[in-house]
Amino acid sequence: MSLIAAFSAVAAHAASGPEFDAKRLSQDVKVLSSDEFEGRGPNTAGETKTVAYLIEQFKAAGMQPGGDLVKGKRAWTQDVPLGRFEIKGPVKLTLNDGKATQELKQGDDLAVRAAMNGSRLVDFKNAPLVFVGYGVTAPERKWDDFKGQDLKGKLAVVLINDPDFETGTGDFGGKAMTYYGRWTYKYEEMARRGALGTIIVHETAPASYGWNTVKNSNTNVMYDIVRKKPSDSHAPMEAWIQRDLAVDLFKRSGLDFEALKKQAQTREFKPVELKGITLSANYAVDAQVITSKNVVARLAGAKKPDETVIYSGHWDHLGVGLPDAKGDKIYNGAVDNGTGIAALLELARAYGKAPAPARSVVFLAVTAEEKGLLGSEYYASNPVYPLATTVGVINMDALSPYGPTHNFTISGSAKLDLLDQLVAKAKQWNLVYAPDPKPEAGHFFRSDHFPFAKKGVPAISYGSGDDMVDGGLEAGNKIEEAYVTNNYHQPSDEWSANWPFTGMAHDLGMLYSLGRDLADSKDWPNWSKDAEFRAARDASAAKRK
Repeated sequence: MSLIAAFSAVAAHAASGPEFDAKRLSQDVKVLSSDEFEGRGPNTAGETKTVAYLIEQFKAAGMQPGGDLVKGKRAWTQDVPLGRFEIKGPVKLTLNDGKATQELKQGDDLAVRAAMNGSRLVDFKNAPLVFVGYGVTAPERKWDDFKGQDLKGKLAVVLINDPDFETGTGDFGGKAMTYYGRWTYKYEEMARRGALGTIIVHETAPASYGWNTVKNSNTNVMYDIVRKKPSDSHAPMEAWIQRDLAVDLFKRSGLDFEALKKQAQTREFKPVELKGITLSANYAVDAQVITSKNVVARLAGAKKPDETVIYSGHWDHLGVGLPDAKGDKIYNGAVDNGTGIAALLELARAYGKAPAPARSVVFLAVTAEEKGLLGSEYYASNPVYPLATTVGVINMDALSPYGPTHNFTISGSAKLDLLDQLVAKAKQWNLVYAPDPKPEAGHFFRSDHFPFAKKGVPAISYGSGDDMVDGGLEAGNKIEEAYVTNNYHQPSDEWSANWPFTGMAHDLGMLYSLGRDLADSKDWPNWSKDAEFRAARDASAAKRK
């Protein structure tokens, strides 16, 4: 069967509903990821152009403004105050092993983030390094990597991911990453313990991306939500280190990196100082508060407008950063996340042409996902529409611009009614659910549905399948591997005229139908009884009648 015939058969099997235009999807991605939009960095000319484009498209789709109340009327946006932090001038890093000093290079040896603890200058001399394993404190698992170690004035060297990652078995979900494995947790935990800094050892497999991604994501402008006590969440220094350099430092201090890593996978592990090794650092930081924007478009429900279904995706990318080998400095973000935003716009167009559903539908394009899910974190903490009466969230992040597949996935392995409904719905589109193929990558904690999940709202982040109608799993895996290696968080994530977008156009029919069912229903989906987010949802049950 030819690709066209196969796709036609799949499409014919789908339930009747609006058609989604692959060419329009392509055009939206082309515009949003063009050099003119400068990589869509928050608080840049690229943000201004992106927000204006989204408002224009939502207006044309027949949506209404659904953001902040300004003089009694809804605006198209929600203001998101963010701390903005940028290293100014050179980053001076000097390693001392007791015999000689060595200058380390920002971006090549270490990827040092601009300090987000309020410091305007990071300046310390000969700070000792302490290896703290995976840096985990998990009382419910009877796990403590610190054993009373005092980290004040010290740099904590920590492994990425969970103690279970390499063995695949243990108290942390086997290969599937828990929140303890995320770099965000590592930085937060060391700050709580008063460390001078955190240095995460980069290894490609447990991080799920290469050094280029680390370098490009951490050496540019940093953002954070505005915090009353930023030093409670951020140590003065936050950095990543190349694995080979870390192994060499361990060796110079008479330690075996691999042997200590194996020890760190057990409860018995105790912190180990890298004797004789110290690090000095000096770099200035420009810190200020800026205001970015979430774009909020809304279709008011005909019968129950106070109940809300949300479709979401992040409009931002990395902006302008370090040049690649070709000298390109614009991180265009075509797949990540031009595709998710194009999908959001197409869904809005479909809803705009159909009769209004019973419940309201909100199309939420959030800022600063690439800086730590900050736009969605802000919305979830300051919701425009109450979370208790938010039915569910369908997030879209980095969808495939290629052809149709036989399957689909979601980020992570959460159990919730929303997924059960999607799995049932998928049968009408000839799609089967494939569990997250890389739960060890921690994707559940890396997309904009997560801040909603933490607050109890049923939320999923949709993922394109990998079993291609044309070429099967082999073709799908090849596409994924090439993207992660060559384009993810790199200037080369650019629009291609060769992308058919037929897979997205097909899958959007299913996501429209799922959201439409939720918007026309009286039901309230929930998390499974053993899900960690169930209690937060149940706490607001009285507000849902």
